[in-house]
Amino acid sequence: MGLCSICKTKSPYISNHLNVCLDCIRRKPSESVRIASEAHKKSRTPYNLPPEPPKADKGIQCKICVNECKIPEKGYGYCGLRKNEGGKLLGPTFKEGKLSWYLDPLPTNCVADWVCAGGTGSGYPDFAYKMGPEYGYYNLAVFFHACSFNCLYCQNWHFKEETFSKDTKTVKDLLSSITPSVSCICYFGGDPSVQVLFALHASKIALKEKKGKILRICWETNGTVHRAYLKKMIELSLYSGGCIKFDIKAYDETLHIALTGVSNRRTLENFEIASKYILLRPSPPLLIASTLLVPGYIDPEEVRKIAKFIASLNPNIPYRLLAFYPNFYMSDMPVTPKKLAFDCYNAALETGLKNISIGNIHLLR
Repeated sequence: MGLCSICKTKSPYISNHLNVCLDCIRRKPSESVRIASEAHKKSRTPYNLPPEPPKADKGIQCKICVNECKIPEKGYGYCGLRKNEGGKLLGPTFKEGKLSWYLDPLPTNCVADWVCAGGTGSGYPDFAYKMGPEYGYYNLAVFFHACSFNCLYCQNWHFKEETFSKDTKTVKDLLSSITPSVSCICYFGGDPSVQVLFALHASKIALKEKKGKILRICWETNGTVHRAYLKKMIELSLYSGGCIKFDIKAYDETLHIALTGVSNRRTLENFEIASKYILLRPSPPLLIASTLLVPGYIDPEEVRKIAKFIASLNPNIPYRLLAFYPNFYMSDMPVTPKKLAFDCYNAALETGLKNISIGNIHLLR
C-alpha cells in the first residue's frame, strides 16, 4: 500500500519508493518531478552512479545519448561507463565494451516475435531461413551492462552491479559465438544506446563474415541514441532484415521522467525518424513499438496517447503491450491486471493502429 506525498492518497497502485500517484503526476508536474527526482537519486546511490546527468561547466561532453553529460574531472557520466581522466574521456570503445551474451533458440520470447522474421518467417527467403518460425536456428542475444535511463521497475537491474567492473569483452570475443545456426543478433540490455559504437562495429564485421548468408541485426532500445548513430542502426537493420524495437515507456513527459528519470523527447523524435524508413522494406517490419503496462501509472489514457502518436506516423507499425512484473524499486507493485491489459488494447485499437498484440500474457492476473 503506497502513499502519495502530494494528495495523501493510499493505494496498492502507488509505488512506495516513488511516492507520487498518476493523478498528481498529471495535475502537478513540477512538484511530481521534484519528488520523483529524489526517488531516482536514492535508487542510484547503492551503485555509486551519478544521481543525475552531470552538467559541469568545465566538463567534457559526451554526445552519444540524450543525456549529453558534461563530465567533470574524475567524474563519470550518468550511465557510469565514461570517466573524465586528465581531460580525456575513458571508457568502452568500438573495439571493447561491457557486455555479455548467450545463444537463444528461435523462435524466442522477443518483443517482436509475432511479426519478426525469426518468429514468423516474414521476409522469406531473403531474410528468413524458413517460411514459418525458425526452429533449429538461434538468436545471439547481446546484453549491454549500462543504460541511459534509470527505470525504477527495471527488469534487468542486476547490470548496475557490473557497471564499474573492469571486465570487458572485445568484438572478437563476441563474434566467436556466431555459428552457422545463428540467424540474428539482438542488442538489448541495459540499453545498446550507450555502447552503440561497439554494436555498430561488431555488426558490420559479422555481416561481412557471414558472406551473404542470413544474419539479421536487431535492437531493443529506449531510443535515446544520437541521431547520427540511429541512422546507422537503421541502415544495418534494413540491409539485414532485422528490426528496431523501441520501448516507448510513456507519452507524457512528466510521467516518463517519474518512471525513468529522463525525458522521452529524444525517444519520440528518433521513433519518428525511424518511421520514415518503413516503406523501404515493408516485410519483415523494420520498426516495432512496445509499452510496459505498469499498473497505477500506465493506463488506457496513456496507451491511447502513445498509440495515437504511432498511428499518426504509420498505422501499420506493430505495437506490443507488455505485462508488468514487479521488480527493482517497484517490487511492491502488483502484476498487470488482465482487465487493464485489455482496456489498454482497446484504447490502442481505437486510434487506428492495425497490428496490436499483448505480450507476456502468462503474467496477467
